[in-house]
Amino acid sequence: MNSNFYTLSLTVDAQGVATVSIDIQDRAVNVLTPELRRDLGAAIERIASDDAIKGALLTSSKTGPFIAGADIKELVLAFDAGMTPRKGIELVAELGAQLRRLETCGKPVACAMNGSALGGGLEVALACHWRVLADDAVVALPEVGLGLLPGGGGTQRLPRLIGVEKAAPILLGGQPVKAADALALGIVNQVVPAGDVVAAARAWLLGAPEAVQPWDVKGYRVPGGAGPMAPHAVKTFTLGTAITSRNTQRNYPAPLAILSCLYEGTQVPIEVGLRIEGKYFGQLLSGPVARNLMRTMFINKNSADKLVRRPAGVDKSKVRKVGVLGAGMMGAGIAYTSALAGIDVVLLDTTQQAAEKGKDYSAQLLQKNIQRGKMPEAKAAAVLERILATTDYGDLRDCDLVVEAVFENRAVKADVTRKAAEVIASSAVFASNTSTLPITSLSEHFPRPRNFIGLHFFSPVDKMPLVEVIVGRDTSDETLARALDYVGQLKKTPIVVNDSPGFFTSRVFSTYIQEGALMLEEGVSPALIENAARQAGFPVGPFAVSDEVTLELQLKVIEQNLQDGQPETPGLSRVLGVLRTLVGEHGRIGKRAGAGYYDYPAPGVEGRKALWAGLAQIWPMKENQPAVEEVKARLLYIQAIETTRCFEEDVISHPADADLGSILGIGFPSWTGGVASFIDTLGLPAFVAECERLASTYGPRFAPSPWLKDKADNGESFHPPLSSIV
Repeated sequence: MNSNFYTLSLTVDAQGVATVSIDIQDRAVNVLTPELRRDLGAAIERIASDDAIKGALLTSSKTGPFIAGADIKELVLAFDAGMTPRKGIELVAELGAQLRRLETCGKPVACAMNGSALGGGLEVALACHWRVLADDAVVALPEVGLGLLPGGGGTQRLPRLIGVEKAAPILLGGQPVKAADALALGIVNQVVPAGDVVAAARAWLLGAPEAVQPWDVKGYRVPGGAGPMAPHAVKTFTLGTAITSRNTQRNYPAPLAILSCLYEGTQVPIEVGLRIEGKYFGQLLSGPVARNLMRTMFINKNSADKLVRRPAGVDKSKVRKVGVLGAGMMGAGIAYTSALAGIDVVLLDTTQQAAEKGKDYSAQLLQKNIQRGKMPEAKAAAVLERILATTDYGDLRDCDLVVEAVFENRAVKADVTRKAAEVIASSAVFASNTSTLPITSLSEHFPRPRNFIGLHFFSPVDKMPLVEVIVGRDTSDETLARALDYVGQLKKTPIVVNDSPGFFTSRVFSTYIQEGALMLEEGVSPALIENAARQAGFPVGPFAVSDEVTLELQLKVIEQNLQDGQPETPGLSRVLGVLRTLVGEHGRIGKRAGAGYYDYPAPGVEGRKALWAGLAQIWPMKENQPAVEEVKARLLYIQAIETTRCFEEDVISHPADADLGSILGIGFPSWTGGVASFIDTLGLPAFVAECERLASTYGPRFAPSPWLKDKADNGESFHPPLSSIV
């Protein structure tokens, strides 16, 4: 008798093989929803109890992934719904019991993965006795990237199958494993073309195999050993814990929890190991880091990638040809990324040599892709062929969109804008890749301000995923929609902000590097500042990133803003003093000059950069240095309080955009979920109280506004309830 469930079907053939085919009707891909877990449990029970069934085969009726893991939309709601460690244990206990029932039912079970098996999908496969994978698919346990660990037995079955030493990198890295590598590691038993996986799994079942997992055989030992006496123990656990702690600064609890599961769980029977895994899973799910990572890096990023901010009622558009004005680092990067997306590019500069140099940037990147086996030569040649290097503005004539990417100088931007406007079509969109200059003022040099918008790319463009889309005073909805469509073509993540000096990312980021300068001027050890920043989770300290940006550019931007009438913020005159001293008096421009906050080895000379000893001579270090936590607080809170001002002034409207912009654009620690999530996790009352303490100690730049205090008093938050966005 066959059985049809909401999420799967079960059919039994004449040979007694039960085929369980998973197909969640209202989902594009199969994920482990509560309904699938319920139906899977019922199917497993029938397989175990029906004497007519001699063996079982699990597969998927969908194209794409076999199972794409857990239902993240279910998990992300858990924290705000009052998730506790105990409830977290209970959440995974049901699936754990089902999978244990499957592998101990006494009947052989094969898994035919016609697509990739990710997260919980691989955990289901690991509970089967034979695993067949499509040759174009991958397997992965990516939960660490969401602040979690595999809760369906992944931390226990994988090391028991291939050994702790081989399993650890897969669990800690979360990266996909190609089919051939999965076979070589022993994660799967067969790799065949996607259309043959069911036949291969069925053939194994008809061979009357034994229905027992290796770890259920008497005398079983974990491959390579387990516990403190294993040959790999020092490398995996002692050094592994130290390296993991260094890499995460213990801001991310999941990696260390995974190591604990591996260490504790593999020394005991698997039933106990599964309970240990459940305990750590519950702790992670009930903590804010997992919620923040899932909400920002999965739910909200997926929405942004699907252009959630795109105005309704505007027809979908596609850029066929884009013009890029300026072939420097930014322009060359935009040209490369556009050509890679299949868009014809006109790369224009003042001289043919400069334009060709910009095109050569793409040639170098393409050559690296060829050498690394990521792209065939024919495809690379086709990408490069799409880029026309020129000095002739007439070549822009049939461009759908033009991106101005010259350096931050109003006169230069105005000149290229006017020249382009004379030749491009009246329907074309014109975008400025400015990082600080207000879009509305730049659009004054364009005859059709409704078609003018800001597209702030981040360097290097080929690697940085974010684009900040800036809406000017006159920017039309159609222009915004077309700009977002272009960002979507580039497969980048857009956020939408309103016009303001510095917009959102540059405005918030500037407070980070300026706070570093202010602490230096106060006599705080520069090494303490840099190390505290890394410990807080920033990728680089304020001095290192200042050198990358260049101190000279920072100085010019601040002076330009003041010249444009932007009000001087508290502490800015002191920051100017630091920059003018370094740039003007000591010629320390930044990394490109080999001298900034850091000294750099000469080109071609081996060595590491080091903080310039002269810093301590200009700004002597005070005797009593602040605690590391105090320095971390200043660097985190100064960006957070500036973000609240951006909300208050309607520079940014959506907390999801603030979170994505801060993580993907300016390196705000991802464990926080982004700057708005950082505030909400603390709670506005606690955040306001800490800002008031910092303001009383360090100055009014930390002071919360009356608007923010009212929000705190009213029990508000920046993020809406999660149930309204998932």
